[in-house]
Amino acid sequence: MPITKTAKRALKKSLKRREKNVLQKEVLKKTEKKFLKLVATSNFEEAKKILNVLYKLLDKAAKTNLIKKNKAKRDKSRLAKKLLKR
Repeated sequence: MPITKTAKRALKKSLKRREKNVLQKEVLKKTEKKFLKLVATSNFEEAKKILNVLYKLLDKAAKTNLIKKNKAKRDKSRLAKKLLKR
């Protein structure tokens, strides 16, 4: 456990940041699963709408260094391919 005042503050800050990051990752994963389920059921109109939301989430996650930029680009590419493939 932290002893100094600044170390306590830093711990508090990092716990809040971690909570926020975990929540953001969960939202990203849930949205991706929802998109894949829609593609599997051939509901393409809804899937297109979800894909736009997913793009925004991936870009925001990459911008805030939650995921790396190339991972965001790779995921976007793969998701678009899945939509076009069906």
